[in-house]
Amino acid sequence: MEIPSARSLVWPVVRALRELGGSGRIDEIDDKVAQLEGFTDEQQQFDGRNGLELPYRLRWARTMAKKRGLVEIVSRGVWALTKDGKEVDQEEVKRRRVMHASDRRRSAMPEGTSVSSEASDEAEVVDVLDGDDDAGQAWQATALVALQAMTPDAFERLCQRLLRQAGFINVAVTGRTGDGGIDGVGTYRMSLVSFPVFFQCKRYVGSVGSSQVRDFRGAMIGRGEKGLLITTGTFTSAARAEATRDGAPPLDLIDGEELVELLREHKLGISTELVEQVTVHPEFFDSI
Repeated sequence: MEIPSARSLVWPVVRALRELGGSGRIDEIDDKVAQLEGFTDEQQQFDGRNGLELPYRLRWARTMAKKRGLVEIVSRGVWALTKDGKEVDQEEVKRRRVMHASDRRRSAMPEGTSVSSEASDEAEVVDVLDGDDDAGQAWQATALVALQAMTPDAFERLCQRLLRQAGFINVAVTGRTGDGGIDGVGTYRMSLVSFPVFFQCKRYVGSVGSSQVRDFRGAMIGRGEKGLLITTGTFTSAARAEATRDGAPPLDLIDGEELVELLREHKLGISTELVEQVTVHPEFFDSI
C-alpha cells in the first residue's frame, strides 16, 4: 500500500486550507487533502501500526508545516494559514523543507560538514519523531496509550465524568448486553431547552467505520435523535460522512485527538504546569 510521506503532504495541507478559506478543523483538512490528492478509499482506510496511516502522516505534515511558519493552531482542533502560508507556492514549500532540515542537521555536526538533500529529508523526519513537536503530539500519544490501557467499563466511567464536567446533567452509564451499543445517556441543557444525548464509547486503537456509525444511530431509533460517539481511535472519512448524512439524525463524533484535548481542558488526568509543558497522569486512568 503506497501512502505519501508526511513531508510530501505538507503542500497538500496548505492547499487544503486555502480551499477551506484559510482555516479548518482537522477532519475537514484531512478530507479536503484526500479529495484534492485523489486518495482511494483503500488508502484512506489503511491501518498501520499507528492506526489509520494517512491521518497519522497528515498529523506530522501539519506539524512540519507549522515549523516552517506556514500554519498555526488558532483554537482546539482548528488550524489556519499564516500570512506566509497564504502566499507561498509549492517550490517555496520544498525549499523551506530543505533549509529547515539542513539547519537542524548542521547544528548537530562539526563545522564544514556538508549535508545532502536526502540527509536533510531524513533529519527532518527524525527531528519530529524524536519528539521535537511543539504541537504537543508527544503528550497526546502518552495520553492515548493510557486511555487504550483502560478496561472498557473504566473508559465508560471516564466518558461519563467528562460529560458531567462539560455541562451535562443526569449522566448515566447504561451499557449492557442487548442494548444495541448505547453505553449511556445524559441531558444537555441549552438556555431554557434540554434534551437527552445518547453516547457510545469505543476504546479503539484503529478506526471506526461507517457501519458502526449506522449501528449506533439504529440503536437510538425511538429513544432520541441526539447522539455522541467517542473513541480513542479515529474515524474514517466514510464514518464522518455517515454521521452527517442527509435525511438521518446527525451524530457528533469525538476522536482520540479531540478526546485528549477535552481531558486536558477539564483537567481529567492531564494537567498543564507551564504554557508548553503538559503532564499525563496514567495512574488517574488506572483509578477510574
